[in-house]
Amino acid sequence: MHYWVRATSDDFDGTTPPQHRSGHSAVNIGKSKVVVFGGLVDKNFLSDISVYDIDAKIWYKPECTGSDSNGVVGPSPRAFHVAVSIDCHMFIFGGRSGGKRLGDFWVLDTDIWQWSELTSFGDLPSPRDFAAASAVGNRKIVMYGGWDGKKWLSDVYVLDTISLEWMELSVSGTLPHPRCGHTATMLEKRLLVYGGRGGGGPIMGDLWALKGLIEENEAPGWTQLKLPGQAPSPRCGHTVTFGGHNLLMFGGHGTGGWLSRYDIYYNDCIILDRVSAQWKRLPIGNEPPPARAYHSMTVIGSRYLLIGGFDGKTTYGDPWWLVPQEDPIAKRLTASPPRNIPESKDAASLSEDFQPQSKESQTEKFPFLELQKRLQVSVSLSNSRLPIVNELEDKELLELASALTGDKVSTNSQAIEALREQWKKSESSLVKLKELGPLLRDYQRLIHRHHIERSASDLQSGSGEHVTHQFYHIKNVSQLRMDDLPKLLAEYKELPI
Repeated sequence: MHYWVRATSDDFDGTTPPQHRSGHSAVNIGKSKVVVFGGLVDKNFLSDISVYDIDAKIWYKPECTGSDSNGVVGPSPRAFHVAVSIDCHMFIFGGRSGGKRLGDFWVLDTDIWQWSELTSFGDLPSPRDFAAASAVGNRKIVMYGGWDGKKWLSDVYVLDTISLEWMELSVSGTLPHPRCGHTATMLEKRLLVYGGRGGGGPIMGDLWALKGLIEENEAPGWTQLKLPGQAPSPRCGHTVTFGGHNLLMFGGHGTGGWLSRYDIYYNDCIILDRVSAQWKRLPIGNEPPPARAYHSMTVIGSRYLLIGGFDGKTTYGDPWWLVPQEDPIAKRLTASPPRNIPESKDAASLSEDFQPQSKESQTEKFPFLELQKRLQVSVSLSNSRLPIVNELEDKELLELASALTGDKVSTNSQAIEALREQWKKSESSLVKLKELGPLLRDYQRLIHRHHIERSASDLQSGSGEHVTHQFYHIKNVSQLRMDDLPKLLAEYKELPI
């Protein structure tokens, strides 16, 4: 179990972390520091450097030297650039400043805090923003894709940081669709690329692996991977961060709705387990930070540090920690636990400590435990507090029911029953966008009523029912993916009214 904890000034010995921004970069320099550069806030592009000293637990702004031909120290203000660290150096390429895509190349020596603009050779990449890059060993950098202001890109460039020579990699076979806003992460001998926005604007959820970056006798080639487990929804502007034997994906934004193209922002945590090679949801024991994209996430020991981001309206400046439950910082949480639940335990662990006098008393005191068993799901503290609103108090449900029945029925209850019957007969393609919230809440309401309020009588009768309802713990319709509606509606049709 992990917990989100908002960082305070005490965590940083009273020093100030980077302020509001999105589209910035944050890289780990060994295990000693995190360097944050650039970004965007209120249409202002930034060029400042903030450094977190991991051992001293302080933020500071170093006095950097090294200027361009105009005498300006360091790179020009920018956002949506790529930043990669190798040893004590941070390499910066491209990005955007205003409406201009940049193609300059810089390195920051973090031992002496000196910027150098690099004159590179070979196959120079075109100016671009929203590209993605990763270190290959301790000498090379690989960069893939981006947006040059006119088209999405699918080219692969490899930079030798010693000779400063760029080489465009010639890749044969099937290629991923051109894209920007994706992630690119070296894992063992492969570059993993996930998501991004592609040609024509669709946001993608595909995972690709590129070989041929390390072994010279291996021909470069792309392979699309389809891993088992709970795959992330299509997204761009997300982050992928190493942590132990997992890769952690957080945030980003996608396209919401079945018939609409509005943006939806995420705050979910998905891990790619490197051992089992499958997607999993990271168990979170409390409310996550607000959803966002174009943030940064760095790993510091067993903790993750989230900085900045943008949700379509707000640029964030709130730093957050994501920590395992045994981390001392997790004790800061002051949210009161659900009734009768020890604060330090999740629902899954209660079964080991709670010794009920009878099945009836277990159901009465811990109804969500019975729900957990019957639905065959893991129930976290936050999910066990899912609010169930009575249908007669669900305004959106009542409005839909009234619009459907008009004057044909005399009570709200009859109108709601008619709406439920319509949903049970409908195809998913006929469900309108405005119906999704009421449908999801009614689905959860019917599950709660059937499996909680009737659990005592079922236990007395020896009922052995086992069902799985995978959407019961979703708190907001915005967490649904486009391909979830047919599954949700199919499960809804199986519920007794």
